[in-house]
Amino acid sequence: MQYDNGGELLVAHLESLGIDTVFGIVSVHNLPLVEAVDRHLRFVPVRHEATAVNAADGYGRARGSIGCALTSTGTGAGNAAGSLIEALSAGTAVLHVTGQVESEYLGSGRGFIHETKDQLGMLSAVSTYAATVTSARDAGRVLREASAAALATPGGPASVEWPIDLQFAAQVDAGEAVPSGEAPSPAADGLAAAQALLAESRRPLIWAGGGARHAREELVALLEATGAGLLSSNSGRGSVPEDHPLVIGNFATNPAVRALLADADVLVTIGTHFRSNETADYNLKLPEAHIQIDADSAALGRVYPARHALHAEAAAVLPSLTAAAARADAGWSARVTAVRDEVRAALHDDIGPQAALCDALASALPRGAVVARDVTIPSSSWGNRLLPIHDPRANVFPRGGGIGQGLGMGIGAALARPDEPTVVIAGDGGLAVHFGELLTVAQERPRLTLIVFNDGGYGVLRNMQDKYGERRSGVDLFTPDFGPLAAACALPYARIAAPEEASPVLEAALASDGPTLVEVDLTALGPMKNPFTPPVKIPTA
Repeated sequence: MQYDNGGELLVAHLESLGIDTVFGIVSVHNLPLVEAVDRHLRFVPVRHEATAVNAADGYGRARGSIGCALTSTGTGAGNAAGSLIEALSAGTAVLHVTGQVESEYLGSGRGFIHETKDQLGMLSAVSTYAATVTSARDAGRVLREASAAALATPGGPASVEWPIDLQFAAQVDAGEAVPSGEAPSPAADGLAAAQALLAESRRPLIWAGGGARHAREELVALLEATGAGLLSSNSGRGSVPEDHPLVIGNFATNPAVRALLADADVLVTIGTHFRSNETADYNLKLPEAHIQIDADSAALGRVYPARHALHAEAAAVLPSLTAAAARADAGWSARVTAVRDEVRAALHDDIGPQAALCDALASALPRGAVVARDVTIPSSSWGNRLLPIHDPRANVFPRGGGIGQGLGMGIGAALARPDEPTVVIAGDGGLAVHFGELLTVAQERPRLTLIVFNDGGYGVLRNMQDKYGERRSGVDLFTPDFGPLAAACALPYARIAAPEEASPVLEAALASDGPTLVEVDLTALGPMKNPFTPPVKIPTA
């Protein structure tokens, strides 16, 4: 195939991936790409390159596929690096296409505008794949390789740097296919031993991580065949709808769940990497009878020993385990459901007046609608646990823990699924990282409800300093008056200052066909019963 320029080739490639919306910032070093995308698809001009990647990431997560971000070279690519780290941490598919200086000046160090030292090395450090387009004949191959790497397991962002002269050049694409890797397959003796263990088990538990989101039907079949309890990491939420009576959820460190883990006679873990904040900084104890399934061989036994480590895609191996598994004792399954109800009731009580917001969202949101959660107290305390998730594509949050990325992810998710409401949960501190994206929301008018929990700073760290220290440092911030700020951005605004206001305000916002900024005045609403602090070690405590 021949194309007038690189932009036309890029559009053809994006269409082959099913991508209809691209996020980025226009530059002299990506102009042909942006112009072609804007002619044929939808180009969303975000206000910061980090948001371009976050939005592409959220778009891909909400669709269960891949998103695309366009940035400039040098500083532009550098600005994108933090969000690429998030996609790398999460293993989510993002195609990041960045400009580069003219090919004859690559690596010359002469100070060509937007030039930076070893941009490819920087991108390699924060991407699962990184490559340079070196001629007008290899751009198509590079794009296909990048996208295949992003979509493979364990996946992640793929970065392509494209010199501007080669973007303008006519393209010739041979269309050669990218070789696909072989799917991992567990050793036969290891699988047989795992089957035998499940056949004898009467008190089984399952832990679903992000790798379980591609094996939803198979996981439900194993759960219901065994009557096991299902724990999840934050990434695995929604792999089985969370109103299922056997789904305990993201509560592994809760005392009642620790007691279940202590009494379980087998634990099957699926595609989870046991992050520090979900294992009480690795102090959580797991059963010795541990069957670990992961398509990433490096994850097997990395954090916890696995008696049977199965290197496999979950969807391929779970049916074999289900066929061999026995039914749990009836008393065990009943205990699982009782613990499920207990941990939810306890958290609902702990969060005090914020429970009204959780309840209102759960009631008003359509089943499976996206809730993008930035790193903030409401997300970390109840948004990541108590607010029900019924579809893994609805479960959008910064898995690497970086603050300020939630709004960009929510913008991408809302534009990926324009016919249903999307909610963003953010704190005033996190939102301030990318206030400029309020202008993107104002311009694009997605069906997005942005809920800003305003406590005048970084509440999580404030709580830590209040609990363990003698003074506060860097946590109390100036916060704008959100009403006039919303008005300046032509955004509808509402405020919640009491529990009884949560339902009517959120129902109205979610019913809207455009954006709304909802401020939750936490001072007026009142405190939680127990101030939230993250599960991290404080050596001086």
